[in-house]
Amino acid sequence: QVQLVESGGGLVEAGESLRLSCAASGFTFSRYAMGWFRRAPGKEREFVAGIMWSGGRTTYADSAKGRFTISRDNAKNTVHLQMNSLKPEDTAVYYCATEGRPWGLGSRRIDFVNWGQGTQVTVSS
Repeated sequence: QVQLVESGGGLVEAGESLRLSCAASGFTFSRYAMGWFRRAPGKEREFVAGIMWSGGRTTYADSAKGRFTISRDNAKNTVHLQMNSLKPEDTAVYYCATEGRPWGLGSRRIDFVNWGQGTQVTVSS
């Protein structure tokens, strides 16, 4: 049974940083692409960043490019999202996700089928 548990959210001021973590279990983590999504109040869930199973390729939404960095540690079954220069519009619940099939690139929203419960990120102006 796939389990994804996010942590690291919180309340910060604009310009500050946060590092989100996701602990994965119930599947062979090193074989699956991982991703981060977010849902802001009143909006649909959107793709933020993805990383292929080996960590060799990453993909970012335009809103995240240059500010966010996704990384993974296959030895610890964890994926992280380093978020710098946070803006009030980054306020959302952030979700960790994994694709439904192994050996993926983590670049397409449609491929992600398993989700964590989310962690709240609030950025004040």
